[in-house]
Amino acid sequence: MDAPEPTESDDTAEAAETVEVEDLENEGDIAADYIEGLLDIADYDGDIDMDVEGDRALVSVVGSSELDELIGEKGEVLEALQELTRLAVHRTTGSRSRLMLDIGGYREARRKTLSRIGAEAADEVKQSGEIKPLAPMTPFERKVVHDAIAAAGLRSESEGEEPNRFVVVHPAS
Repeated sequence: MDAPEPTESDDTAEAAETVEVEDLENEGDIAADYIEGLLDIADYDGDIDMDVEGDRALVSVVGSSELDELIGEKGEVLEALQELTRLAVHRTTGSRSRLMLDIGGYREARRKTLSRIGAEAADEVKQSGEIKPLAPMTPFERKVVHDAIAAAGLRSESEGEEPNRFVVVHPAS
């Protein structure tokens, strides 16, 4: 039996995927230019790396320890810079951006810590059978914890209002 011929919808899906990657790369370029301008204004040295991971552009700034000031306490300055960068991308493209900004490897290190916190909370709930609420977190932090809990085979949900929104881990049904 012969393999089915590719259909027009297959070609369209492949073209849409290519366009999406190109759009994300374009977002990364716009964001990198914006961040580079901010670094120049603030007189900070840093190298900018761009990547596409899944359905979002990733822009990372690496360099000296002076970049720690751009992270702030608990990543608050980084969150603000990410929102400003997303607005700059939106202003240029007209589309909402899900771009992720990292400075000095903060988000990557935080992701590892949060994954461990999620796994430990899941283990605790598995042992106790009790619901476990966690500390308030940012949307990025909650997403990482939800993923770690799901990977452990449990269910979680977010409760509360920003900025005090938190993850609640539920035992297996």
